[in-house]
Amino acid sequence: MRSIVRSILIVLAVIVFISALASFFPGGPGTKNEDLSLTELAERINAGTISVLVVDGNTITATTEDGTEHEVPKEAGVSALETLLNAGAERTSLNAVRVSVEDEGGFQAVAVAFLQAIIPFVLIFLVFWYIMRQAQRGSMQAFSFGKSRAKLASSTTTNGKRITFKDVAGLIEAKEEVSELIDFLREPDKFSKLGARIPRGILLIGAPGTGKTLLAKAVANEANVPFFYVSGSEFVEMFVGVGANRVRDTFETAKRSSPSIIFVDEIDAVGRQRGAGLGGGHDEREQTLNQILVEMDGFEPHEAVIVMAATNRPDILDPALLRPGRFDRRVTLDEPSLNDRKAILRLHAENMPVDQDTNLDVIAERTPGFSGADLANLINEAAILAARRNRKTVTQVDLTEAVEKVMLGPERRSHVLNTKEKEITAYHEAGHAIVAASTPHSDPVHKVSIISRGRAGGYTMKLPSEDRHMKSRSEFEAELAVLLGGYTAEQVIFKEMTTGASNDLKQASELARKMVTQFGMSEKIGPVTYGHEHENIFMGRELSYERNYSDAFAQHIDDEVNALIGKAMKTAKDTLTKRLNKLHLVAQELISKETLEQKEFYSLIGI
Repeated sequence: MRSIVRSILIVLAVIVFISALASFFPGGPGTKNEDLSLTELAERINAGTISVLVVDGNTITATTEDGTEHEVPKEAGVSALETLLNAGAERTSLNAVRVSVEDEGGFQAVAVAFLQAIIPFVLIFLVFWYIMRQAQRGSMQAFSFGKSRAKLASSTTTNGKRITFKDVAGLIEAKEEVSELIDFLREPDKFSKLGARIPRGILLIGAPGTGKTLLAKAVANEANVPFFYVSGSEFVEMFVGVGANRVRDTFETAKRSSPSIIFVDEIDAVGRQRGAGLGGGHDEREQTLNQILVEMDGFEPHEAVIVMAATNRPDILDPALLRPGRFDRRVTLDEPSLNDRKAILRLHAENMPVDQDTNLDVIAERTPGFSGADLANLINEAAILAARRNRKTVTQVDLTEAVEKVMLGPERRSHVLNTKEKEITAYHEAGHAIVAASTPHSDPVHKVSIISRGRAGGYTMKLPSEDRHMKSRSEFEAELAVLLGGYTAEQVIFKEMTTGASNDLKQASELARKMVTQFGMSEKIGPVTYGHEHENIFMGRELSYERNYSDAFAQHIDDEVNALIGKAMKTAKDTLTKRLNKLHLVAQELISKETLEQKEFYSLIGI
């Protein structure tokens, strides 16, 4: 309705504009300059001051002897001579004036008459035509409501660049899996001779930012078959049956173009478990999921259509969707390893003017746990920092600062600490750093700073020297001691505690409880897990937490958690007491410089 009203207003504005434009045509209304009346003109003719009269339509232009022109309207349908005689002009005086008549009966007169007659009807017709066109479009949208929203990928690009497997760094195993899929589509006889059946579905599983959609873009460009892509949320509507109809239409479109690939991004939006909690068995999402199950492996399987899907929540997908015959392959995309991070950084730095002295390997070592999207964001942040500082190339300093910005947030120079708070923060971070450097099984310290970033008043950056996929009890105990190092330093130096250690205490408590209840790292509790969540996708996790131990046993768990925290606290206190002079030295240096790099820190403590 709003669009129709807006359209009518636009058309009315056009009508006003054209009417104003038409008024400028000669002979049209509003062009007469009535600076003399007929009576005054007749008097001047009798007086002999008028030398020339030019009759143009209904306008008489009188020119005096000094060259001044006056426009006087005459009566319509009456000749100029008769008009002037009726106004009192003498015939003898008129004979002394040179009179010329300009005929308007040519193209201009016809055009003016035609426009004045036809423009209103044309504009009215256009208004009604536009309104009917809008109404027809709305009715067509109603008929196309259940049509597929899948789009055909002709050439999938990112920032104008065509994505191929060469542009996907790392993910070696994942690329091999999807490459077999492409080979199957290109040379089906190669596999069918051995009795191999093409996989009907490939599910890409990975944390956000690990490259699921990027890999799908590469498949779209590498495969010489039609590639249709759609989001899982585009199937679900408020009306029951619309999503199922869209699924049918999507597969029918793909079958007409077979062999082809359908890519469903974020399939967990439509593929959640059925029959759990609220919602019943006839809601829109379940009907849509049922139709997907039938299309993938029903009574009429079509091997020429392959379904690829991506999700970061495989735990909530319906079991019927994951069984063999539907999603035959599950490809897991892990966070990149050290070598993968190096390759990803080099790939993103190719199109940037990077300084020759820049060492991307150092940046890769400082970014464990970063996903591919995080690394791309890191390179972009470094380029922004370099541009902000009016540099022509991206330097190592920009990259290093970008790492900290992505991990912790931007520097908050406006967050000024007073002298006492700055001293407490310096000793707090010095406590973390010294315990980390002095405790076996702890990661090396790379940087210590008391400059606020994000919500942190200061930070101690410690990073593993190599990628690890498992952690031992000794490493967890060292981590607990480091987390409590800042809290212990405040207690040792100032004999009181502040709120600055609240986040450290939270992390330490959670880690200690996981060691007891999930990792089996308590000798008294034993190798048993306690307390797990029974997934309920409708009611939510908070309401469906299943406690599988008694209240009496909860006391044993709390005792073990307190024992681990107490042991870590004792380790941190003993370490800082032995190295009290180093604690003062590092804290004072932080108060002076605010930041200590790895070499500076280790030279101060003599390790």
